[in-house]
Amino acid sequence: MNTKQTKKKILFGGESWTSFTTHVKGFDTFTTSVYEEGITYIAQAIEKAGYELVYIPGQHVAEQFPRTVEEFSEYACVVLSDIGSNTLLLSDDTFKRGLQTPNRCQSIASYVEQGGAFLMIGGYLSFSGIDHKARFGQTAIGDILPVGCLSGDDREEHPEGIVPQVREKHPALNGLPAEWPHFLGYNKVVPKETSEIPVMINGDPLLAFGHFGKGKTAVFTSDCAPHWGPQAFLSWAGYNTLWKNIFEYIMG
Repeated sequence: MNTKQTKKKILFGGESWTSFTTHVKGFDTFTTSVYEEGITYIAQAIEKAGYELVYIPGQHVAEQFPRTVEEFSEYACVVLSDIGSNTLLLSDDTFKRGLQTPNRCQSIASYVEQGGAFLMIGGYLSFSGIDHKARFGQTAIGDILPVGCLSGDDREEHPEGIVPQVREKHPALNGLPAEWPHFLGYNKVVPKETSEIPVMINGDPLLAFGHFGKGKTAVFTSDCAPHWGPQAFLSWAGYNTLWKNIFEYIMG
């Protein structure tokens, strides 16, 4: 008899980027490029919590991310971190070939409504994002979030560092140290009336939870990696426990 339990699968999209640099040396110029990922620390936290991580980097989301409710239903939770709505909505079939394709944002909303779990983590292309390019408030995902998105650039940059404030007891905070580390920024959002907001930062939600249909959603409005999430957060004794608690709460 096989008593081995199947691990719950968490689908994670985003947290990757490619940077191009132009070097000017007198008369001549040349370019270099580098590919980087910000998944390392939270990936370790997810795996230590006993879940199976299915990671799709940002450059592959448009073509490889699930499209239908049925495909999303293979996962216990869907996570988006630092990747805008255009990448979800504009696959090659639609953008290059002018074909009708499923609306992934609507599929994710329906997946949650039917009992799925969803988490959005902050970044330059989360919520509304830099120059309002993430645009999630104009999609079906905006309807399922426990917070409202601003209609403009929502970044709050704090190079001086700001420390969150715990405002109420919550299962997601179980086992965490009393002292939180500082953060260097976050996405400014607006609480919804029915949301649970156990942690604030600079008077705005940092950690919030909500219900949509039969499912649960959560947001963490700062980053799981640099630069908003500094080394003080990545090496914090509560880092792994925080993510474990968040996933347990919305998948429970």
